[in-house]
Amino acid sequence: MSRHHLPTWSPSIGDYEQVFREQNPWQHDGTVPDAWAREVERPLARALWKRLRQAQPRRFQLVLGPRRVGKTTAMYQTVKRLLAEGIPRHRLWWLRLDHPLLMEISLGELARTIRERAKADDPAYLFLDELTYADKWDLWLKTFYDESWPFRIVGTSSSTAALRTRRLESGVGRWEEQYLAPYLFTEYLDLVGHPVAVPVQSSLSETIDACISANVNVGELAESRRRFLLTGGFPELLLDAKDRRGDEQSILLQSQRILRNDAVERAIYKDIPQVFDVQSPKLLERLLYTLAGQFTGILSPKTICQGLDNLSQPTFDRYLSYLERAFLVFALENYSGSEASKQKRGRKLYFIDGAVRNAALQRGLGPLNDLSEMGLLIENLVAGHLHALSQQTQVRIYHWRQGNEEVDLIYDHPERPLAFEIGSSASHHRRGLRAFQERFPRFRGRVFLVAADLAPSSPSEKNRHVGTLPLDLLLLALGGQAEKEFMGRLAV
Repeated sequence: MSRHHLPTWSPSIGDYEQVFREQNPWQHDGTVPDAWAREVERPLARALWKRLRQAQPRRFQLVLGPRRVGKTTAMYQTVKRLLAEGIPRHRLWWLRLDHPLLMEISLGELARTIRERAKADDPAYLFLDELTYADKWDLWLKTFYDESWPFRIVGTSSSTAALRTRRLESGVGRWEEQYLAPYLFTEYLDLVGHPVAVPVQSSLSETIDACISANVNVGELAESRRRFLLTGGFPELLLDAKDRRGDEQSILLQSQRILRNDAVERAIYKDIPQVFDVQSPKLLERLLYTLAGQFTGILSPKTICQGLDNLSQPTFDRYLSYLERAFLVFALENYSGSEASKQKRGRKLYFIDGAVRNAALQRGLGPLNDLSEMGLLIENLVAGHLHALSQQTQVRIYHWRQGNEEVDLIYDHPERPLAFEIGSSASHHRRGLRAFQERFPRFRGRVFLVAADLAPSSPSEKNRHVGTLPLDLLLLALGGQAEKEFMGRLAV
């Protein structure tokens, strides 16, 4: 047969019916497959169904976060919860919008079809997985909201890129964005059956004070933290590791292979090109590898550009922003104390999860035997937890460097700011913390040295206003505070 006369295929109504059946099996038997809605729930799944039932204030919910953190699973668990609450199956509809057939139909037409099939005066619940693959999704959500279509909507996206390039005014007052981070240490301990009670207060500063006063026991957590650090905060990988205890090397290598394929390559070759005109995804990939080799360090765009075939500075800035908006990395500006004087120079680079960095570089078992690299991964772990909290509180985080003095992480809360230096041992110097609070008196008595082998102490005259925190105690405080703030954002 001539290549110019190859047969063509056009989807039929039956093809679309099959997609609907495959994506909504509960329409037939009233149940969500166990493999889709795992028994273990993240805070999002425990709260989202309540937020949808209450619908006060009326808002659509957009769930954002890296790949493999459990966004889709949380939506399936929400469907399961709603079925258990007595919501009729014909009011619960799922659309995976990156499906080839569904990408060919407007979101409005799909919604009209579901509206007809729901056959109810009460609103239908519409779950839109990979929402941003739908053409003009933002304008359709605006239409659904403004014209009071009978929908309560949840959507997911593995990239903020599409969200930020759309018309921002479409979402004002119509939808809320919920950020789902990789697992935090508190969640991991719950998962493996070793939960630790955290006396969470109204702010991180108060929670840390309460943890110190309560003498929270972190003496047996070092091995759990090590496993968590190397596997990464990704539910499916953590559950697999839990079921295969003792086979650490095999688990680590498999986790890296999966993360490289799903979290790294899909972001580079699918998520980002979907939105932006990236002329060379391979160059974007090379930039990510370069950043992975310099993580927790101060970015030097000039040096990086020279190492990437004289990449231009504007292209570097654009590509870095793409990687940030695909939830792979984040960069912290140098703290100045003045919004007007902040600038991009002197940024410090972290990965959303250190395991993604290891997967990008295909580090294999290397981090297990390199104390220096493990130190950088620990700093990245704390930074990732602080970043997850900041996404809920909208408190900005920074680093600080002036001359030879530096502080790793600044949490710029307007009333209770905090500063942390992450050390490798109790003997780590405190010079940067002392210099920082002298330069910025509002931080006086609110700075801490953090290391695995430290005993907890509050800042006081005795220690020249530099407190100490065990690493695991800080991780617990950050995890507990982040979950509290997350539930508060969902208003349940």
